[in-house]
Amino acid sequence: MLKILGKTLAVITVALGVYELFFQNNKIMPYTMFSLGSMILVMGVSEIKEERKRIGIFSIFVSIFLFLVTIYISLN
Repeated sequence: MLKILGKTLAVITVALGVYELFFQNNKIMPYTMFSLGSMILVMGVSEIKEERKRIGIFSIFVSIFLFLVTIYISLN
């Protein structure tokens, strides 16, 4: 379940990134950052379930940072 969700979020993140790159549309940057943070959060939970706690906890901290950046970008 987590692997399917992670792969789906990865495809969404790449699609949004490619769209931003080709069409120079920076208005969807918060959505890209949110999907990237969600993908890393799912990866972190998956790593913790596989007994790789250090990488999992680091991934969760990175996703929290990305969520904070997303909020900051959205408010400006």
